[in-house]
Amino acid sequence: MPPTPCALCKTNRALIVRPKDHSKLCKACFIQVFETEIHHTITANKLFHRGEKIAMGASGGKDSTVLASVLKTLNERHDYGVELILLSIDEGIKGYRDDSLETVKRNAQQYKMPLTILGYDELYGWTMDQVVEQVGKKGNCTYCGVFRRQALDRGAARLGVKHVVTGHNADDIAETVLMNLLRGDLPRLSRTTSIVTSTPSAASSDPKSHTNIKRSKPLKYAYEKEIVLYAHHKSLDYFSTECIYSPEAFRGSARALIKNLERVRPSAILDVVRSGEDMAKLVPGSDDSCGGNCANGAPAAEEEEGGCGSSNGRTAGGEMANMEQQLAQNELATENGLEVEITAGAISGQSHSSGTTPLRNREKKTKNKSEAVASRKPPKQVMGKCSRCGYLSSQEVCKACVLLEGLNKNRPKNAIQVGYEAQDTDNADSMATATSRLRNVQIQAD
Repeated sequence: MPPTPCALCKTNRALIVRPKDHSKLCKACFIQVFETEIHHTITANKLFHRGEKIAMGASGGKDSTVLASVLKTLNERHDYGVELILLSIDEGIKGYRDDSLETVKRNAQQYKMPLTILGYDELYGWTMDQVVEQVGKKGNCTYCGVFRRQALDRGAARLGVKHVVTGHNADDIAETVLMNLLRGDLPRLSRTTSIVTSTPSAASSDPKSHTNIKRSKPLKYAYEKEIVLYAHHKSLDYFSTECIYSPEAFRGSARALIKNLERVRPSAILDVVRSGEDMAKLVPGSDDSCGGNCANGAPAAEEEEGGCGSSNGRTAGGEMANMEQQLAQNELATENGLEVEITAGAISGQSHSSGTTPLRNREKKTKNKSEAVASRKPPKQVMGKCSRCGYLSSQEVCKACVLLEGLNKNRPKNAIQVGYEAQDTDNADSMATATSRLRNVQIQAD
């Protein structure tokens, strides 16, 4: 049987089956297609600007190593005109991070990029080994995720960098979407699914401030398997050992589910990512909470290509918005003493203008209570600065300071309490006398 030719060049022998679409490509065409897709992501979302200094989060793993290699290649090929540097965070995990940092140092020499290493012990006075010794392996990823995100911003501020790029891939984004859905944390979707996040509303005029750092994910639509294939066929030097503390993380369950879905349907990863983007648009006030920069910046044409919102029988969010409007109308009708039902025609816009079908009147009960519940709005996050360390936070004290306080007092926390005031429009006096209502927010690592 003759060898299968490459689906693109038609001449070379196909050696690679792309996990994303199962197309059969030769080595050269696969590398070219992979780099072209990353270039399209960068240009379509206008991630870089000429003369910009960009810090790449470097861990020595496959994602950050491929990110450094691809960005160096594309910067030279397409003349982005940006300066690339490496920023690595030392969490203080013996037998894991110390070995991976050696890989980062070799990459810095191979790509001729300056490298800066910043440690948890220097920033917080704790290493992850010490944290795990106190809190155990169940909630340690909570600490590491919060500390690492802040450490990257602090390192960028020290270097005078206003833009940090990370190696988050499509699998990572899909896992985060599932984690937020399983936790019922929909407001976080707008930040986790966005390819660019920043907070200009909280920006400081101080050039050393770490409150206006821009973050972007050039590998957002790249499959993890394709990243591994690219690293293999380019013979890149990367560290492949998994963190010794991560097997107990909640993310592992979401990852297993994503991998099972991918086996049945290769496009499932991008489908979940697109679904997260669509759902994020339906969250009230999601764009306002981050200065309007958490909205998806991908063009409409790109959103419609594959995944959710495509012509393959999925919705781009319009039907969900219509359903939400119908539910609001039904809630109003319920308060007026009517029983309602939602019909298939009402959802598709083919019913009466009210979208409800009155069945019978019934005696109104606890009207004030129902109106109070309906009038209570979810709290909006207003970005400001931590009163202790000055880091960007939506609360008076940032997550890192709360976690550090628990460690220093030998009372470690795996959850942080975030307070907001209850709202009741029926009784004006209750606004002054209502006590703060608390809800537990589980802080999960990326």
